[in-house]
Amino acid sequence: MNRPSEDKPDFPYWLVIVVVTGLWLFYQVLSDEVYKLALQTLAKGIWITVLVTVVAFAAASIFGLLIAVASLSRFLVLRQAARLYVELIRGVPIIVLLLYIAFALAPAGVALWNWCTSWIGLEEVKTRDFPLLWRAVMALSFAYAAFLAEIFRAGLQSVAKGQIEAAEALGLSGWQRFRHIVFPQAFRVILPSYANDFVAMVKDSSLVSVLGVADVTQLGKVTSAGNFRYFETYNLVALIYLTMTIGLSLLLRRIEGRLRAKRN
Repeated sequence: MNRPSEDKPDFPYWLVIVVVTGLWLFYQVLSDEVYKLALQTLAKGIWITVLVTVVAFAAASIFGLLIAVASLSRFLVLRQAARLYVELIRGVPIIVLLLYIAFALAPAGVALWNWCTSWIGLEEVKTRDFPLLWRAVMALSFAYAAFLAEIFRAGLQSVAKGQIEAAEALGLSGWQRFRHIVFPQAFRVILPSYANDFVAMVKDSSLVSVLGVADVTQLGKVTSAGNFRYFETYNLVALIYLTMTIGLSLLLRRIEGRLRAKRN
């Protein structure tokens, strides 16, 4: 059985099919008034989808890296706390976590804030002053931090101990060893999985529509409920998400290839 070579990958026939389909939909947008009006509405939600994805994934990356470092700490309490967080969050569906944080944890946090600030005379904050958009971002950040923590942990453990010991012998501090030796090598190892989670975040950002956040999915529901043209509307919704995810996948694959070429 012949296997594809890494030096000579298969021709992307699948991409040809996607491009042809996309061009057909683009033609429909230009020629069909229903598609054109639907796109004008859906385009308003694209920046919300991008905002949620970028902010939530950046926060999840930072938090996930901290959890990964804690899971490898020499302190038992930190290791167990990190493991508890990962297992609890990964065991709860993201949509349940989204609803819990938005309607249970966020109001509780506001109440706690008001109780703490009442001692110094600050004005009381209303729960409605905490936008649903940022509650959704918080939920996605917490959810993805658990998955990214495991990716980071595997990458950090892949770095040979001999290199860390050599850096320590050269007099590098713990932060310098992590910044210059450990993390750069670990990141190259985890890049495919890390990039895959970023693409997945684009799709999971559609879950914020359950809170009424005006992203692409929510505007698609509103538009189709108004014009009753579900086929055309959801064709455009799917096209927008496919454009973002496939474009990101191709870009990240090229970056991965360049990093592999430099390493070789």
